[in-house]
Amino acid sequence: MEEKQAFLKSIRGLIKKGKISEARKQINEKLLGEADVEYRERLLLELFRIEVLLTEYKLAYEEAFNEFKKEVPDITEEEFEKLVLENKLDYINLEGKIFFFKDFLFNFFKLNPDWENRRKKREDESRQILFKHQDEIKKKEGYIPSLKFRIRHSIILKPEVVKEGEKVRIWIPLPRRCELHPSIKIVNFHPTKPYISHESIPQRTAFFELYANKDKTEASIEYEYTVQAFHQNVDSSKIISYDESSDIFIKYTSEEPPHIEFTNNLRKLAEEIVGSERNPYVKAKKIFTWIIKNIRYNLPYEYVLYDNIPEYVLENKKGDCGMQALLFITLCRISGVPARWQSGWYINPKRQSPHDWAQFYVEPYGWLYADPSFGGGMPDERKEFYFGNIDAFRMAANNDISTQFMPPKRYFRSDPVDNQRGEVELNDENLFYNNWNYRMEVVGYEFLY
Repeated sequence: MEEKQAFLKSIRGLIKKGKISEARKQINEKLLGEADVEYRERLLLELFRIEVLLTEYKLAYEEAFNEFKKEVPDITEEEFEKLVLENKLDYINLEGKIFFFKDFLFNFFKLNPDWENRRKKREDESRQILFKHQDEIKKKEGYIPSLKFRIRHSIILKPEVVKEGEKVRIWIPLPRRCELHPSIKIVNFHPTKPYISHESIPQRTAFFELYANKDKTEASIEYEYTVQAFHQNVDSSKIISYDESSDIFIKYTSEEPPHIEFTNNLRKLAEEIVGSERNPYVKAKKIFTWIIKNIRYNLPYEYVLYDNIPEYVLENKKGDCGMQALLFITLCRISGVPARWQSGWYINPKRQSPHDWAQFYVEPYGWLYADPSFGGGMPDERKEFYFGNIDAFRMAANNDISTQFMPPKRYFRSDPVDNQRGEVELNDENLFYNNWNYRMEVVGYEFLY
């Protein structure tokens, strides 16, 4: 086992140095003589990860400079080169050539706010809609019927990746029935009726099996759902102890390797944050506050490239919404507070994006919400709204991580943790995101208050 781990470590070393061809060569040679099925899967995963990495770093030097210039028109080539030399831009050397991370620009401005005054200014109408919504629901308590959405989610394959008549399997995320979504209705689909997994499936999907068309291979589903916001005034003095023999406590204070794992580093951090505190609600609040103060929002690589996401976030003090949610969940569980995952989409009438958040459980209030990435990005007076409460601009398709679809996938998932864009595979392979496009459209919406 030590020899196998040493080999994987050496492969990661080659990749870090940009020696992709050599890494591929050594893995393929190792596969030829490897009989251990589990280790073969691990080696195949490393080959898959290499291909994913190459889709992440796809901007050549000149392309990256031109992208930067769109945001900061007066930047000079000398200034850009200086940022590269100072390692302020995310790039790697691949076989002797520099390539930049596809989201290097977004991350640069997040980490270097002093550059914002040179950037083109943009109005964010979606944020004003969100603030108005928050102010409305803070007047109420409990689950608040807020919006009715009609959504169309489509997946379109690039014509060059499939052959005419080839069988294609497509999974598109759907909202689960939960407290956020008391009403869900499928209203349309194309080109054929999909298999709709049960409303309680942890990662719910519409599954299409169809044949590739030379003109356009596309699957889409249209659905309506009602979404509720949640606002709760919690009195921490009323929190009571858990029944530690209950299903909720046992399940949601347990480890789920590899991304919810009680490592020494995370145990130590949890102890530092929580200290001698015994009140579960206050424990969770201390963890939430630590995250929003110490973790910077940054767009990561695809999740398949990470071995342990919370460890990465702790080491680098940065991460996206899902990474921050996983850190919150793990630290809560270590501290004896049941916590779980929730994800899907943030659907504001003016802006839509994949999004992840968390829930934690306290008696007698039940499941409350925590969205540390939104909390961290809010003005000071609005940060605490996202501890315990949630807005109604949500589509929750997933209530757990890394669970199998129904029907199951045959090959590696493009995202083995989450499911927001969807998944596609052929008879003999998974089709990664660079082989198809997705489109999430708000067909219509209506406020209910």
